[in-house]
Amino acid sequence: MSIKSWWSRVRSPAAPRRGVARAVGAALGILLVFLLILSWYWSREPDTFWVNWEQGGQPAMTGYATTHTLLRVSSTLLEKPGGYLTNDVTLPGLWLDNIPNWEFGVLVQVRDLARVMRNDFTRSQTQSVEDPALAEVEPNFNFDNDSWILPSTESRYREAISYLEDFEARLTGAGEPAANFYARADNLREWLAVVEKRLGNLSQRLSASVGQVRVNTDLALDPSADAARPQGDNVVVKTPWLEIDDVFFEARGTAWALLHFLRAVEYDFRHVLEDKNATVSLRQVIRELEASLAPMRSPIVLNGGGFGMFANHSLVMASYLSRATQAITNLRELLAGG
Repeated sequence: MSIKSWWSRVRSPAAPRRGVARAVGAALGILLVFLLILSWYWSREPDTFWVNWEQGGQPAMTGYATTHTLLRVSSTLLEKPGGYLTNDVTLPGLWLDNIPNWEFGVLVQVRDLARVMRNDFTRSQTQSVEDPALAEVEPNFNFDNDSWILPSTESRYREAISYLEDFEARLTGAGEPAANFYARADNLREWLAVVEKRLGNLSQRLSASVGQVRVNTDLALDPSADAARPQGDNVVVKTPWLEIDDVFFEARGTAWALLHFLRAVEYDFRHVLEDKNATVSLRQVIRELEASLAPMRSPIVLNGGGFGMFANHSLVMASYLSRATQAITNLRELLAGG
């Protein structure tokens, strides 16, 4: 290279700048591809697991299946790929919304079961003393679900899990004072009443993905009933377009958690269910929830018309949850019978 050409390259910084720009562009492209792959991996819903009905190779004592399943479901929120994403403030968790809504559906069921375990499943009567560990589990699970610092949501949920592990140890005789679990028909009905309302709410929001004009039945069957804000005879109900996939994945998370809880209940309350001839009704609820968790074959949640050319995933999900809700209603009636 001649001195003249060398000096001209030194004086013209355009070539080095283009090289730096290419390097930066390539690095950003590689980072974007990596984030997209990581987003896909983190957005996969966890597989279902089978409920543990045994302790040391022997049939588990009453209450162990429900307690252990609550532990595994709540631990999955924190230990699945990507961890807990609802409170993420960095990429790729920051731009993901499907799994955070799935997490919320699971969390609501965890909170409901923790509350019923504290108030019903572990108390022999109204005047009995609540378990001290479960008295800490419920408020910790009810902590703000999107706090990322001081304290973080994960730290409070891990604290709830540690108290739940303490209860499980005392239930199985590995700690003092001993804990107990009462599998009674009235206790089970208390929890199923909450589940029924949760599923009913979700099925209505899912069905409203295409918009509906519904007859107002708020005060039906009670001539003396009144409301703070009475509505007309016809009510227009429609889930906003931007919230359709949010409701869908919240419903998927709800179904995922309930499937495991009901499998555990089938074991712990087996004598009550057999006595009321209600085992088949519970299995029907489980069957509907299993069907609602079939893998999605579409990369997005479609919102076609009810009888249109394209699928409406929300309406399909609503169908399964509505049948599950009706089966729970029948199950509660059986449990209330003599």
